[in-house]
Amino acid sequence: MWWVVLSALFLTMLPASASAQRSPVILSTTTSTQDSGLLDVLVPLFEQKTGYTVKTIAVGTGQALALAARGEADVVLAHAPSLEKKYVADGKMLDRRLVMHNDFVIIGPADDPAKIKGMKKAADAMKAYTLTDRGTYLAFQKRVRLPILVEGDKPLLNIYSVMRVNPSNGPRINSAGGAAFAEFVLSPETQAVIKTFGVEKYGQPLFVPVAGASEAEIGGEN
Repeated sequence: MWWVVLSALFLTMLPASASAQRSPVILSTTTSTQDSGLLDVLVPLFEQKTGYTVKTIAVGTGQALALAARGEADVVLAHAPSLEKKYVADGKMLDRRLVMHNDFVIIGPADDPAKIKGMKKAADAMKAYTLTDRGTYLAFQKRVRLPILVEGDKPLLNIYSVMRVNPSNGPRINSAGGAAFAEFVLSPETQAVIKTFGVEKYGQPLFVPVAGASEAEIGGEN
């Protein structure tokens, strides 16, 4: 029976990371965090620090929240404050906290046929004009030649929040992994990475870290 004792001893000596690797964290998020390249930086840092592996599902924010509500994700990083608050109120999401923000801008033809350039208020909808978040715009700038025409209006503020998924949403939710990712993106070290992300390549940061702040403090909705 000595080999049984040795096997049991070996299992108890395994590092926590080995166990964590068997339970990947499913991150449900919006396409802009992926398209901007931010997750290409943050996910490896998280995996290296914690031993978890991450499976990212990058879709529209509404779909990202719906997936989590069905128990198909462990943590959500999204940018739809009103919808997020509804899911929290319904008990589907937990502990909503702000992570970062950037802003939406309206881009369009350089000759600006609708004459919206320089407007202080965002245009509702103009043919051939596009509303995009600044991070995605900068990341795709080599392929998108349209200039920014309207920016800086309060409704264009784009706030990202992280939320844990309620374990009652499904039987396979990795609550510990989801909580670990949430704490990771809110940590001072990760916030410092977010603060400088994009500066070297684009000459400006793609996101502004705001962990610990309220929406009122950064000019968002209450």
